[in-house]
Amino acid sequence: MGTYPGIASDYELYKGFKMETEIAVSASKLSRHFGAFRAVDEISFEVKKGEIFGFLGANGAGKTTAIKMLCGLLKPTEGEAFVAGFSIRTGTAMIKKNIGYMSQKFSLYEDLTVKENIEFYGGIYGLSREEIANKTRLLLSELNLENMQNSLTKALPLGWKQRLALSASLLHDPPIIFLDEPTGGVDPISRRNFWRIIYEIANRGKTVFVTTHYMDEAEYCNRVSIMHKGKIIELGTPTGLKQKYGKTTMQDIFIHIIGQN
Repeated sequence: MGTYPGIASDYELYKGFKMETEIAVSASKLSRHFGAFRAVDEISFEVKKGEIFGFLGANGAGKTTAIKMLCGLLKPTEGEAFVAGFSIRTGTAMIKKNIGYMSQKFSLYEDLTVKENIEFYGGIYGLSREEIANKTRLLLSELNLENMQNSLTKALPLGWKQRLALSASLLHDPPIIFLDEPTGGVDPISRRNFWRIIYEIANRGKTVFVTTHYMDEAEYCNRVSIMHKGKIIELGTPTGLKQKYGKTTMQDIFIHIIGQN
């Protein structure tokens, strides 16, 4: 699996941002069971403010279940986690005000126009009419969608849909953004552009928590965890993990570690 064209140079532009030491997300022995099946099995980790944190694993590893618990969409069976300082057990309302969430599947309404989707999500996030109008103009300009603002969202290419969905999740300017498999199914150039946006978001001091099963995307995270069968089996920086296992790519590391578990 190759890297995206030009992504390395893009990374050089953004990797120098100062990462804060404050903890944005933490989990302690967090678990979710469905009957006898342990989808998430006692995972523990911390994510620093301003960090791009990669949550890696094959499909079915438990990544989406974990992210849904952290976003307050799914109650844990055991354990605890804090997001933006609020408990996922008792503070879900406050968590939802402090995060942006982009789900694995395209989450906007395809039968609404591009402009209507932005306005709708602005209302969901409690923005005033003036704020919604200003944010709508800004996003349409940033995404070069002025000429398509009155077109149905389903007419957009998938890569543009994903960028629009990300932008909608940022309307209320949250400090933490959860992205669940955000680049699945899009072309390499769109994936490159999407990661450039992720760098820009993190460079503004926001925390980005991203799940992916593409191991080459792990190269562009500050730190990564590798999840397998509901457990976190490795955690560290891409450089540190390469040194630890004597491998040159995250894909080689992933294959090596999974083969041992």
